[in-house]
Amino acid sequence: MKKETQKITKRVKCLFKEKYFIVVKKKLYFISLGCTRNQVDSEVMIAKLFSNGYLLSNDMKTADVFVINTCGFLKEARDEAYSILDEISWSKKKDAKIIIAGCMANLFSKEILGKYDIFSIVSSGDIDKILDVIETPKVLVNNLSYIGEDNFDRVITNHQHIAYLKISEGCSKACAFCIIPKIKGPLISRSEKSIIEEFKQLLSNGVFEINLIAQDLLDYAKDRNEKNGFLKLLQNILKIKNNFWLRLLYVYPDEITDEFIDLLASDKRICKYLDIPLQHISDRILKKMKRKTSQKKIFDLFEKLRNKIPDISIRTSLMVGFPSETNEDFNELLKFIEDYPIDHLAVFKYSNEKFASSYNYPDQISEKIKDERFETLTNRQFEMVKKRNKKLIGKTLDVLIDSYNSESNLLAMARSEGQGYSVDSNIIINNTKKIKAFGKIQKAKIVDIALYDLIATLE
Repeated sequence: MKKETQKITKRVKCLFKEKYFIVVKKKLYFISLGCTRNQVDSEVMIAKLFSNGYLLSNDMKTADVFVINTCGFLKEARDEAYSILDEISWSKKKDAKIIIAGCMANLFSKEILGKYDIFSIVSSGDIDKILDVIETPKVLVNNLSYIGEDNFDRVITNHQHIAYLKISEGCSKACAFCIIPKIKGPLISRSEKSIIEEFKQLLSNGVFEINLIAQDLLDYAKDRNEKNGFLKLLQNILKIKNNFWLRLLYVYPDEITDEFIDLLASDKRICKYLDIPLQHISDRILKKMKRKTSQKKIFDLFEKLRNKIPDISIRTSLMVGFPSETNEDFNELLKFIEDYPIDHLAVFKYSNEKFASSYNYPDQISEKIKDERFETLTNRQFEMVKKRNKKLIGKTLDVLIDSYNSESNLLAMARSEGQGYSVDSNIIINNTKKIKAFGKIQKAKIVDIALYDLIATLE
């Protein structure tokens, strides 16, 4: 946790010096947990705090204010927040304030207030009021989702050439295992005008890779009863003449159409990369999960994507241990990743959430079996990735140079368009003297592999 705070502090230090010229009032210790939508909310809050004299600190003992932007999607995520709160409560000075923001504030505020001495709680839909809750103790949990329709003032907390652009919030789907609709509320889409304006602003600020994010991008504008809303948005973004990388996170399999695939293939600035959350491949389990797809539809989709875009990289998430999952169901997952290789796979163990409709499902799976299936699936994926990576040795790729390696300036971290920042593998550059600039594309020849990562030499 301290290391992550130091990273945020280091990355925004220069921007702070250039943009804000006011007297520092308080030292701020800021922790952002969870998904990239949370990260965008954190960046909005940090910008507001900076503009009012707060300065990021990585020292718990001297910080005046702690802001924790929480993730509440899974018990594991909530436990992480509680662990951080335990450390802060033990380390902080007596009069330091603790502010809880984000998803846990939306649904678990009573639980938090019952365990810790919290100054204020602000839901993810009220983050624009962060200054109010720091000055006066409040519990603001009326609004569930913030989409930033008018104000684009943010402090980018990762590398300055990478940014996330949130086009909608909330979710109107009803997956049995998921509590996001209860945490974030129903789907709310931003106006196309505001998205295009922020996109252009990010480009003018030197951002090269822009990741469009939502619970499901292809649901965009359905809350306004607009048909093909995301396709129209994407077409208008592509009218912008600048050079950039555009990455699409995330698209549900049941929403992907031929028109979408054709558009994805039509412009080289769109990364040939899709994050398609599947969760399972067994028809019986998909039905119990209330997923609007089937095994055959998924097989057909993968074949279509590979045929139309042969070099596409696919990322997905698969869940093990959903109630009543049998060995036969699990073996279908194993066969699936062999028959339809996944470039980047996140494996999750089912978490029995009390606000989810699957909470009272019979035939809950033991943690022991979940652990065994998790290990088996991840190990099988690792072996397959190693084989595929070995075939890349000797090939030359266009890579985006992100940064030096955190341990040594003799190595650098880069990615091809088929690798998402912070969630996928990296390309490790071993001749850093040939780096022209960070945030730029260069040619790199793959020379070796290191676990999931590739090792390359710049040409």
